[in-house]
Amino acid sequence: MTDEFPRPGGGDGDGPAETPTERLLREAMNARASMVTAHGLRPAAPPKSRVRRLRPLYLTTAPILALAASLAIGVLAFHGDPVAKQDVPPPPAADLTASPSPTATPSTTPSPTATPTDTGTPTDDAETDTPLADVSPSSTRTATGTPTGAASSYSFRGVKFKVPAGWRLLPPSSDARSVCILAPGAPQSSSPEDCATYGVEIASFDQESSTWPRMSFFDNSAGWSPQPTCLGWGNPHVPATGELNSVGPTKSTPTVAGRAAVKSQWQVTCGHDSFSPQMWGLPKDHVFVTAIGLKADYQPGLQSIVNSLDLTGRQASPTEANKNDIAVGYDGLVDGQQLTAGSSVVTFSVTYRNTSQNTYDQLQPLVVTDFYPGSPPAQVVWTGNDGTLERQDGGTWKRVAMSPGSDTGYAVADPASLFSLAPGQSKKVTYRLTVGAGNGPGDMPVKAQVMLPYSGGTMTVLGDKDIAVKIAK
Repeated sequence: MTDEFPRPGGGDGDGPAETPTERLLREAMNARASMVTAHGLRPAAPPKSRVRRLRPLYLTTAPILALAASLAIGVLAFHGDPVAKQDVPPPPAADLTASPSPTATPSTTPSPTATPTDTGTPTDDAETDTPLADVSPSSTRTATGTPTGAASSYSFRGVKFKVPAGWRLLPPSSDARSVCILAPGAPQSSSPEDCATYGVEIASFDQESSTWPRMSFFDNSAGWSPQPTCLGWGNPHVPATGELNSVGPTKSTPTVAGRAAVKSQWQVTCGHDSFSPQMWGLPKDHVFVTAIGLKADYQPGLQSIVNSLDLTGRQASPTEANKNDIAVGYDGLVDGQQLTAGSSVVTFSVTYRNTSQNTYDQLQPLVVTDFYPGSPPAQVVWTGNDGTLERQDGGTWKRVAMSPGSDTGYAVADPASLFSLAPGQSKKVTYRLTVGAGNGPGDMPVKAQVMLPYSGGTMTVLGDKDIAVKIAK
């Protein structure tokens, strides 16, 4: 660079002389320039806020003011010393760069690794049946109710099945004919009596059952329950008059455990509650799976229980070959016959005929009317339809149970009713039905059975016939 105007005064060499102040400024600028190295250079930081335009006056005056300030500082700082001091070393290059972002320190704790679990597929080599009393699985399920984790295998009265992870199986009593598997969301205080609302029940009978459940219930609009009860999840209660409404059943014939089965499903509303009872029946094995008030969230778990059923080790009941030994027929009462609540009295007879080659020394007849949507509401437990049912013994009428009660006491044998049947023989028993005014409209089932004398335990049914009469108001 050359000076356009020579400086006055003598100087060193051929160049124009410079004043002491100019020399001090030049040395100071050279010292500052020597502090900047390649390591200290970095891109300009992006603006963090909107850049304001300076007015033209500021653009013109700012450099002049800065130069004046520099001259003043130079005069004050370097007065009396012709050479600028350079004993302070320049800062290291690292101080001129942006501080690096903190680097995450690798964790020394290993990440958890998923452990393979049993998917619930039956494996004959590895699985063993677990005693029911030992059941206490932990609760594990997804938000949709799909079971996760290992399923546990159990056996009950010759029926093998799997309990999904998170479901809880309640130990049955020694004489129980059914076992309850509670869903994960069931109250911890739930008992087998709460199974209809919160769980899945597996029933296994030695022969065809004369109580709920049995195959005749699969065709009934109220067959999902032995008595009128609102069994919606979290709100089981006795319904008020007109509160309970059942639609169905919708029937299908799936294959369960490799065998032909029947499934019935209903849609039930009870006030503000609604639920969808489901029942599976294997008629030749007398095995039933029922889920009445179970929430739809638990449908995957319910289906996995049904799919896991294994009946290969179940032996045929000793009375399997005898269940149809006695043919049952009605006379004076037909299916669909209309009766009026509060006024109809009908006399009819039931004929029992021995179609087998077996001689039965004692047989017990049993006729009852069963629950239907028009049944009188229960205050605590359902006690039966309104009206009376009588059996003719000789020249007298003896009152018998109108409907099943809360236990099997209605079926205990009356010695006066017993009779014998040799092969080919028949016995006619006459009944009189009075329909009470407390019955609502609907199809009221009438069930006739013949069995070995019953005093408790298992009922041995040798023949039955169900019809339904239409009750009008």
